[in-house]
Amino acid sequence: MPSEMSLPANSIGALLKTATRQLVVVGDNASFEAEILLAHALGVTRTHLRTWPRRVVDAAITARFEDFIQRRATGVPIAYLTGTREFWSLALHVTPDVLIPRAETEVLVECALAHLPPNLALRVADLGTGSGAVALAIASERPQCRVVATDISSAALAVANANARRLNITNIEFRLGAWYAPLGDELFDLIVSNPPYIAQHDSHLQQGDLRFEPRDALTAGADELGALKILIGEASAHLQSGAWLLVEHGYDQAAAVANLFQVHGAHDIFTAQDLLAHPRVGGGRY
Repeated sequence: MPSEMSLPANSIGALLKTATRQLVVVGDNASFEAEILLAHALGVTRTHLRTWPRRVVDAAITARFEDFIQRRATGVPIAYLTGTREFWSLALHVTPDVLIPRAETEVLVECALAHLPPNLALRVADLGTGSGAVALAIASERPQCRVVATDISSAALAVANANARRLNITNIEFRLGAWYAPLGDELFDLIVSNPPYIAQHDSHLQQGDLRFEPRDALTAGADELGALKILIGEASAHLQSGAWLLVEHGYDQAAAVANLFQVHGAHDIFTAQDLLAHPRVGGGRY
């Protein structure tokens, strides 16, 4: 890239250099994040930025980009600034009404698909769907299945529903309500959930992206296992005989979750690890 002295004012290269300096306070990915935000403001790829560093950016887009940088410097997550996050190769729209989908949650999808034989018209439920990430990933991989996605937040369901429409995933429906309530008397072949499981006073809630995400989707309150107790304790009333419940949990909760499955009569209990070898998903058959 040309030296800063030779770059025109408000050119792509000059804006990126200034923004990178401003974002150093956020972390080690300052240059990458500056590129992501300028590419989003311009509606181009990062490759375009590198190819045309001398392109002058107009005042309106420059102001938008500078606003992004100022907000990111205070910690606002990149996903909330761009409104997008990729999960399972799906480009999902996200807002502050939903959790930002994370790579470790893809393990939950992998486990679900392993328990959903292809070409069978099975019924699947995703409880606490948020952006719809898990439900939409499953629905896209198993188009013959019918997926019901629930959430207590109408704002979250609106985000998930919009994602389904934009991705043209039609074998899914959305229902408002807490956990099993929207399922009524229906029985399912598989139920999955990524519930809140962070302790109410965990210091991580005051760090990084978690500071900006919906608190109710992160912590169940005084009892960090509260939501997991409901999910595991009431699962048998909503599953076909021999069907599975799969839940995401904290890296240090595997033993407690396995015990809950055992107490409530599940068998073939297992734990799956994420890419960092942390216990991340627990499952049991009822």
